[in-house]
Amino acid sequence: MTVTTSDDYPFSGKTLDLDGLSYHYLDEGSGKPVVMVHGNPSWSYYYRNLVLALRGRYRCIVPDHIGCGLSDKPGDKRYDYTLSRRVDDLERLIDHLGLEEKITLVLHDWGGMIGMAYACRHPERIGRLVLLNTAAFHLPKEKKFPLGLKICRDTPLGALLVRGFNAFSVGASLVGCKKHPMARVVSRSYRAPYDSWKNRIATLRFVQDIPLVPGDRNYALVSEVAAGLAQFSELPIAIFWGELDFVFDTAFLAEWIRRYPKAKVRRYPDAGHYILEDMKDEVVPLIADFLNDTDKR
Repeated sequence: MTVTTSDDYPFSGKTLDLDGLSYHYLDEGSGKPVVMVHGNPSWSYYYRNLVLALRGRYRCIVPDHIGCGLSDKPGDKRYDYTLSRRVDDLERLIDHLGLEEKITLVLHDWGGMIGMAYACRHPERIGRLVLLNTAAFHLPKEKKFPLGLKICRDTPLGALLVRGFNAFSVGASLVGCKKHPMARVVSRSYRAPYDSWKNRIATLRFVQDIPLVPGDRNYALVSEVAAGLAQFSELPIAIFWGELDFVFDTAFLAEWIRRYPKAKVRRYPDAGHYILEDMKDEVVPLIADFLNDTDKR
């Protein structure tokens, strides 16, 4: 599998053995730990510019979920592709690394649900939050579940499109940036790990794992995490949001602001889902500033 050029992703990753599965992660720099959790259909590549900006002062830890990026991509008999397992994996990595200082969580897309579920398990370990077009609660009442996701989640056609034609990853790279469209080489790097039917399993399973109604697998877990978010409201929190995200739109942003009214919020009306790509020249330095400023308190 060709991933990227060394200039684009200049890291020496590490792996953790998860019951025989290789769980890839970046561990760059030293200092207070910053754990960055990606979503679907991206991988640790999404955080490359932020890692480069922060690793001179912070310890940047960025896992690739099983089935994603440079981690193993087993079949369903070998791995349970579900939210609770993702949280277990993240917990095992953080325990393995023996992080003693408070953790800053940087969360995007599914990373919000995974990261905040971990935070609710271990609230005493969390020091700051950076939220990037993500959620850790159910679909807001005013938000209709997008038709494209419904097709991928619930139909054989969706499964064929996602696993047979990589439609989810290709589509995300095409529409994920609005103000500054993704360069072709960057788009190729996002899609590189998902180069076969076998290797696209997590892309589909993430969508199929979205809980919408009581009785759906993980619905109760999402409800539990959402109920626990208030305990973090006094932490330093920064939110950076591309408002043209077709899934995590302003309805999700409004819900975060309702829950965290003291958060520092930057809205980008002409940017999309991949905010660290679309507005990287502005957002990456602002995240660094946020961390530096809150370190002084």
